Amino acid sequence: MSIANWCVVAACVLPVLTVGMAKASFGLKSRRNQNGYDNHHPREWAAKVQGWQARAVAAQANGFEALPLFIAAVVLAQQAHADQARIDQLALAFVAVRVAYVAVYLMNLAMVRSLVWFLGLGLSIAILMMANGAV
Repeated sequence: MSIANWCVVAACVLPVLTVGMAKASFGLKSRRNQNGYDNHHPREWAAKVQGWQARAVAAQANGFEALPLFIAAVVLAQQAHADQARIDQLALAFVAVRVAYVAVYLMNLAMVRSLVWFLGLGLSIAILMMANGAV
């Protein structure tokens, strides 16, 4: 399996880890009747959280939204037999940027978050363009 394929796996797991931090922050002893994480009604719980936990929920959603373009880009570039080393480099950069995106989102740095988001989008587009030999 190529590095880029492992990056696809990492990009798929990252949103789960992101919201997992918010859920874990309530502790194992917190129960749903104590305003802790409620696995019976996770979407209602997510709508009620505030602060960095709310930003973690939003970062999770954005992480899932970023996946289709990234996955399609990697698959199409590989099917087009583009330079695998370059695909790997860009995919690693994408994962690093998504980790940075989560970090700046949790720190509530809105302008930086937007810039990092655009960088991630650009990386996905660059990989996709490799399918046409443009990069």
